Amino acid sequence: MRLSEEKIQVVVADDRPLPRGFFELTVRSCEGYELAASFSAAGAAVSWCLEHPPQLVILDIMMSQGIDGLTAAARLKSALPDLRIILATSMAEAKWLDEARKLGIEAFWYKDSEVPLPEVMDRVMTGEIVYPDIPQLPIGRVSQTELSDRELDVLRELTACRTNQQIAESLCISVNTVRRHIQNMLDKTGFTDRLELAVHARELHIVVSDRDRKQSVER
Repeated sequence: MRLSEEKIQVVVADDRPLPRGFFELTVRSCEGYELAASFSAAGAAVSWCLEHPPQLVILDIMMSQGIDGLTAAARLKSALPDLRIILATSMAEAKWLDEARKLGIEAFWYKDSEVPLPEVMDRVMTGEIVYPDIPQLPIGRVSQTELSDRELDVLRELTACRTNQQIAESLCISVNTVRRHIQNMLDKTGFTDRLELAVHARELHIVVSDRDRKQSVER
């Protein structure tokens, strides 16, 4: 492919054909941008970018094979600090926004956002840092934003089907503290037991366990 030197070169990566096709179409339809390459795996995108550095990369976070988007973004930022990156996801996992900020990623975009992707692209390329508000998703009687950060940590472990003892060891807290956080979440949400709580959280993608996020790497 012969690339224009005047246009902003963009690389996209998403493991699912429809979202990847949307990214490709969006880039191609935006004046001043050119699709340099498109990949179904984040690792392949990283390898390509290191050989042919673009100006902008759009990465989905969850990938079905190889490294996830956050890991790919970290590698790209380490090697190409001036590269602009937009991380995209359809999941409401607030922890990922914090991770992206710590990595120095320029933008985070929810796929169902009211802010169109071309606007985010333009703002990022003019030097803006673009991050959304955390989506307000109902979990039982409350929104997930009404759960504390520590409760969300415990809930994340619950969705991975971990026992209280395993959660305590993972979070370096006592088993009694784990029980207290679980009971507080049950009281807030109105769910009858931990299984119901975990199932709803998983279905809504309010939290994504580290095991689920890294599962593809282990396969």
